[in-house]
Amino acid sequence: MKIRIKDNSVRFRLTQSEVSELGEKGMVSSFTQFVDRPFIYMIEKTQNEALSAAFIENKIVMKIPETMVNALVSTDTVGFDGQTGSVKLLVEKDFVCIDNTMEEDQSDNYPNPNLTC
Repeated sequence: MKIRIKDNSVRFRLTQSEVSELGEKGMVSSFTQFVDRPFIYMIEKTQNEALSAAFIENKIVMKIPETMVNALVSTDTVGFDGQTGSVKLLVEKDFVCIDNTMEEDQSDNYPNPNLTC
């Protein structure tokens, strides 16, 4: 899972196996280990109707409605957006880069619909 934070926006990008895990277990998480503590970022399924997020201590938790999780798992839906206070939220499927960069493993990313053969 990747996150991108810029000013008042947070975007989570999920690989195919992470979308499957979210559908099966109701949550998916990852972390970056800093010197004194980890920075945790996670998504959990909720019964709420809107995408929301909270930041508590060293953890960002994005809460995604069950209906959105089901759409990510079983349809071609790319993602969903929402807002918590002044923070814009986005959760989306992670596609293979068009330039096919070798800097990261993209083997579990979704095929990019903009690639042509």
